[in-house]
Amino acid sequence: MVNIGVFALQGDVREHLRALSSCGATATPVRRPSELDSVDALVIPGGESTTMSKLSVEFGLLEPIRKRIAGGMPVYGSCAGMIMLADRILDGRPDQESFGGIDMTVRRNAFGRQVDSFEGPVTLADFDEPFHAVFIRAPWVESVGGEVRVLGTAAGRIVAVREGGLLATAFHPELTGDLRVHRYFVELVRGFLG
Repeated sequence: MVNIGVFALQGDVREHLRALSSCGATATPVRRPSELDSVDALVIPGGESTTMSKLSVEFGLLEPIRKRIAGGMPVYGSCAGMIMLADRILDGRPDQESFGGIDMTVRRNAFGRQVDSFEGPVTLADFDEPFHAVFIRAPWVESVGGEVRVLGTAAGRIVAVREGGLLATAFHPELTGDLRVHRYFVELVRGFLG
């Protein structure tokens, strides 16, 4: 059984833990480097990316997560997690850090403020039916590098990508009850573990 950690310093932690468990993975909250060392993969939840950045530094997780990503650990990021996986961030704070890993430029809060949050269908590559997506102060991807596969768009903007073992969505599948994105990630992790 795969052991998938959820970055648990801020964000939709419980929802991701529940979804991963429902997909047959062992789901573990990660708050310390020692907990990160015990997992096969990581989910970075939706939340607030500048707070995640600050807390990852304070709790000593920034560099260990960067090293695990560089070493090939599979990671999935939803919403703020997408921002944290971006190599480049637009409209972030000057001191904002990311874990990086995906060769993409992401714009924070691109779809607008909290009152501009919305739901709607997104057609995702590798999925038979559209995914009912929840966008909350969501980012979008402005541009991607040559190794990044665009998996989905909404309103003409890139909202789902994959680069190797790294997966990111601008929306929150953990809030929908639809487990397909989590199943996709669990299978991706199993494939990487061989």
